[in-house]
Parts: sequence; C-alpha cells; structure tokens
Amino acid sequence: MKLLLATFGVAVASALIPIINIEVYIAGIATLVDDYGVWPVSLVAAAGQAVGKAVWYEVGRTSMSWPYIQKKMAAPKWQRQYENVKVRTDNRPWLGSALLFVSATVGFPPLAIMAVVAGQLRFHRVWFYLTTFVGRTLRFVAVLGGVSLLTDSGLFH
Repeated sequence: MKLLLATFGVAVASALIPIINIEVYIAGIATLVDDYGVWPVSLVAAAGQAVGKAVWYEVGRTSMSWPYIQKKMAAPKWQRQYENVKVRTDNRPWLGSALLFVSATVGFPPLAIMAVVAGQLRFHRVWFYLTTFVGRTLRFVAVLGGVSLLTDSGLFH
C-alpha cells in the first residue's frame, strides 16, 4: 500500500513541478510492481497526474480574468486568435479531445501546457480529467512494459 500512496504523491508532484519526472520514478519502481501488478500502479500514477494537471487546468480557467491576460486580450490580434481556436474546439470537441489524448499519452505537446490551454478554452472538465487519466494510464503501462522487456522482469507473465 505504501508503494501505491508514494506513487500517487510523486505523480501529483510531477504534474505540478515539471522537473520531477514520473516516468523515471515508474521505471525505477518497476521491480517492486510485481506485488501489485502493472495496471494498479499505472492507474494510481495516472490518477495522481490527473489531480496535478487539474490544478494547471484551473489556473488556465482563472487566468482569463487576470489583468495581464485581459490586457493582452484587448488587442484585436489576440482576440481574433482566441476566437478562432475557441470556435474550432467548440465546433469539433473530438479534435480537442484527440489532441489532449495524444499529449497525455505521448507527451507532445507537453500536457502541462495543454492543461492550461484547455482551461482557458473552457474545455469540458469531465472530458479533460477522463482524457488525461486514460492517456496517462496507457503511458505508464507502456513505460512498465518497456522496462519489463528491457530487464526481462516478467511483469506481464
């Protein structure tokens, strides 16, 4: 149980502080995963990441009322760009979900940036959390699977 709690804590911290690398942590604990299984550890790490990225999402949502952002948005160029992106994502919500899923799974574009942008565009919260959680779960399963292949640890046997 301590491993799962520590994994959750490191995942939240890494979501908030980019210098903390959750993938390195996951790879490092791979030998301890046998007691729990790949999926539970991946699910706990993904939940922690979703909680941490939710903070960035909320920062994005509130940032639109900050004086600095309002000053920027007063410029016609910024308003036009924002409206263009907002219309595209509102008219094609699957496009925003797909980009967010790629970001959560592959890591490009960086998920912290995507979380802020999703908040600024008022992307649906439930879809943001769900997409982030599923994408990160698959990412962590892949990391643990890669470690298993490299070390022949037998995690998937």
